[in-house]
Amino acid sequence: METPALHTRRSVLALALTAPLLVAPAAQALAQPPSAQWVSAPYSYTVQKPHNLAQSARYKFEGGIHTMWVYDYDQPHTPGSPTDPRTELRFNQEYTSGSRAWQGEIYIPSGVSGPTVVQILRENRPAGTRATDIMLNVANINGGTLRKDSNQVVATGIYNKWFTIRVEHTANASGRGAIRTYFNGSLKLTTQDEGPANRYFKNGVYHHGSGRAEARFRNITYWRQ
Repeated sequence: METPALHTRRSVLALALTAPLLVAPAAQALAQPPSAQWVSAPYSYTVQKPHNLAQSARYKFEGGIHTMWVYDYDQPHTPGSPTDPRTELRFNQEYTSGSRAWQGEIYIPSGVSGPTVVQILRENRPAGTRATDIMLNVANINGGTLRKDSNQVVATGIYNKWFTIRVEHTANASGRGAIRTYFNGSLKLTTQDEGPANRYFKNGVYHHGSGRAEARFRNITYWRQ
């Protein structure tokens, strides 16, 4: 299994060779807005999983694919936490301003319902503000539906196929910034973030539903502007 430290060392070496690790295929790269000067950047992550289980019980990395799963009865990632069970990659790259983007291919098996598969989490945020800037959630309707929160539809018919999600965030240290969500290269949503905070990307299954939640990820890239 590739460790966060090994992933970072490989990313730095690849950048030095001008062939960045995990750069998306050309067809996906062209999905970027032509005017945006995005640069692929190295990243590292921590695997968050139920605190009482071994990492291998809920996560594997094989053949370039991150597979994460969790059950509704699982424990939270830290003892005593009131949060829902999760298995996620928590990006170590934190930011308060500037432009960042997460991009990756996602596969959701049929019947999965309830998990957040991509989110931007906010720490050191003003009291009374929301803990996330965006949450992309899966619902078991219309052949699998991906939504921001529970109402803004990004795509339907997502089960049992690979699709590409790109979330671009331009953060403002003293005000509200903008988030653009792309599905297979097409802009689907433009929304505001929740205001100043220290934040980072996450992907995996943060489960708010019932039963088993699973998601697979490949060709994950992290971008700066």
